[in-house]
Amino acid sequence: MAKQTFFVTGTDTGVGKTLVSAAILHAARNLGLRTLAMKPIASGCEQTPDGLRNEDALMLMDAMTETLSYDQVNPLAMEPAIAPHVAAAMAQRRLSAERLVGFCRGLQMQPADLMLIEGAGGWRVPLNERETYARVPQLLELPVILVVPLQLGCINHALLSAEAIRADGLPLAGWVANRPQETPMSCERDTLEYLQAQLPAPCLGVLPWQPQPDPEVLAESLGLQAILGRGE
Repeated sequence: MAKQTFFVTGTDTGVGKTLVSAAILHAARNLGLRTLAMKPIASGCEQTPDGLRNEDALMLMDAMTETLSYDQVNPLAMEPAIAPHVAAAMAQRRLSAERLVGFCRGLQMQPADLMLIEGAGGWRVPLNERETYARVPQLLELPVILVVPLQLGCINHALLSAEAIRADGLPLAGWVANRPQETPMSCERDTLEYLQAQLPAPCLGVLPWQPQPDPEVLAESLGLQAILGRGE
């Protein structure tokens, strides 16, 4: 059974959740830990001879130490690159937190030291007319890792996300700053210092921008000491 499981969310979509997750997996591998990861829902999948495949899920598979089937990593794959609940409706499928929790608990039974569950979009992405994705980590009672892109507006988005996570009764275990553009944002140091002072969790690292993102290299910018050992 996985000794520690974290839910990875972002302040928005496209902020680098998968890249950060993969970098964390590589950093854990470098520490000699056995790792698992999954992306329960993935929209924006491509048709292949083996079925629908998502590049984010494939990146997680490449970064983890344990061998899993694609369906274990990404049990719900949908082709349109749109919000999951809309993609599911177009495919005449219904998403529910209970179903996703079942997939996650099944994978948690696999032996590992560290497991990551990557969400979709931000904290309040809808699953259906009643539930948001936040209900999944709530039911699993998971600590959360927040990905914050260093760009204009990130302070507001990060603080609101952290507030929502804590209001839902979950601990913010840590956060990772990600540089999404080659040119650093204006007043980047001031922004980082403010976030470090205001977010109720340690910063696990600041990932530099790369023209060709390589999570194995980015792992060197992370320190996992603040989250390792929780829940043991």
